[in-house]
Amino acid sequence: MVKLDIFSDPICPWCYIGKLRLDRALEARPNHPFTVEWHPFQLNPDMPAGGMVRAEYLERKFGGKEAAAKVYAQIDQHARDTGLEIDWSAISRTPNTLDAHRLIHWAGIEGRQTAAVSRLFKAYFLEGRDIGEHEVLADIADGIGLDASVILRLLGSEADREETMARDTQAREIGIDSVPTFIVAGKHAMPGAQETALWEKVIDEVSAQLSEQEG
Repeated sequence: MVKLDIFSDPICPWCYIGKLRLDRALEARPNHPFTVEWHPFQLNPDMPAGGMVRAEYLERKFGGKEAAAKVYAQIDQHARDTGLEIDWSAISRTPNTLDAHRLIHWAGIEGRQTAAVSRLFKAYFLEGRDIGEHEVLADIADGIGLDASVILRLLGSEADREETMARDTQAREIGIDSVPTFIVAGKHAMPGAQETALWEKVIDEVSAQLSEQEG
């Protein structure tokens, strides 16, 4: 198997788009050699613990309503082209995602990491849920087969908080400054929401290389 490391944030629309495009390539190549691991990267590491009103956040980030609307019009078009209908109006808050990243880590211990990532994207972008809230995260955990009461208890503690923040810092130290970023076999970085066709080509090339090595 070949490691595919993915640096992502569950409130990043490009990460959701990129995941769906990758998913389609993996489905088209069911014998692909990849084993996937998700890594934390907070778009807003300085976000208050309770998050912010989304409209206020966007205006601050992009320098006003018009600039934010222009950026998100482009994102929305790419999302639609990918078959993703995001209900932007339903997203009222931009959360701090540290706890969501902790949930992804705990899900990984149980072999449910990608399921957690998928459910977090869906909850935030399609259902307008605040994935900074512990009750929401516990409900997501329950939906992927984890014990919601255990997750709630962990979220109420300091468990893996410092470690998750340290992993975010380490990602920046190795040069990752935007997400999604995909790293193939520990050495080939692919930043951005790559098209499905490109992923299919990468899978074919990696598979061919493995066959040559085995032969």
